[in-house]
Amino acid sequence: MSEPPAGRQLPLFPRVGAPPLAAPRAAPLAPPTPATSLAAAAGAFAEHLGRMGKTENTRRAFASDLRLLGRRVGPDRPVAEITTADLRGFLSWLLAYRDRPCSPKSYARRVTTLKVFFAWLQESGAVRSDPALALVHRRADPPLPQPLAPDEVQALLAEAARRRLHGGDARPELVVRLLLDTGLKKGELVRLRAADLDLEARPPTLLVRYDSPRWRQKERRLAFDPGLLAVLEAYRARFGDAERLFDCTARNLEYVLADLVAASGLPEGTSFETLRWTSAARAHAAGVDDEALRERLGLSPVTWADTRRKLELLAR
Repeated sequence: MSEPPAGRQLPLFPRVGAPPLAAPRAAPLAPPTPATSLAAAAGAFAEHLGRMGKTENTRRAFASDLRLLGRRVGPDRPVAEITTADLRGFLSWLLAYRDRPCSPKSYARRVTTLKVFFAWLQESGAVRSDPALALVHRRADPPLPQPLAPDEVQALLAEAARRRLHGGDARPELVVRLLLDTGLKKGELVRLRAADLDLEARPPTLLVRYDSPRWRQKERRLAFDPGLLAVLEAYRARFGDAERLFDCTARNLEYVLADLVAASGLPEGTSFETLRWTSAARAHAAGVDDEALRERLGLSPVTWADTRRKLELLAR
């Protein structure tokens, strides 16, 4: 760099409009060969996805899946030595032997990762034949839901009633009994308006309402136990009347239920979905007609077919 003229200093900051200094670019990774390790090939694959314009989330998901494969077959394993049997063993490990469950969505994505990765390796000449070609997308059935047992339901209801009678807080009992009576989803419960309740009907009913026209077919009117009227009266005496029955967020109701579950000695993780399945299982065991139960839960015929299968498995 030439020296500045006498009496002049170089500017501390570049002048406005001057082109920024370019950061040095890292050299691209070498194309994979048969001897390239799985870890190195995964790095080159990530660069390839970047050049294709794939999103950061997609690149991260593929990288995570390939690191998981490396845990099973070894990150230093040359890619040309990885066989179809290795990949099938990896998928079996995901489904049955890993220390955490593999959801159907995650399983399907990992099969896709293997197919895309090894097809790219074959195109690059790193493998002679694609070991992922024979892999078949199959459904990974999640574990069955775990409804509450009768004694657990009684423990939950007893603690909820105790809080109303001795602590003056009827909200936990109102939440739990509405869920067990109707099988509402959490979002449906939160959206309930005071005007959606018909307390003069015999039995009293509530309207499950959807604001979006897309979900109008899920709207339905459900009956609930007349014994809840006294609980509702106690609840309104403390919390007052508002447009929505529960004038709080879904997170607040989650805290209410989690606190009640802990005090009742129920398994951690007992949730709104647990109570929905408990309601469905109780109705199914009581002989409620299939079509009536499907409508009560607001399920499409396709979704109901899977739900009914699970209810029958639970009943056994």
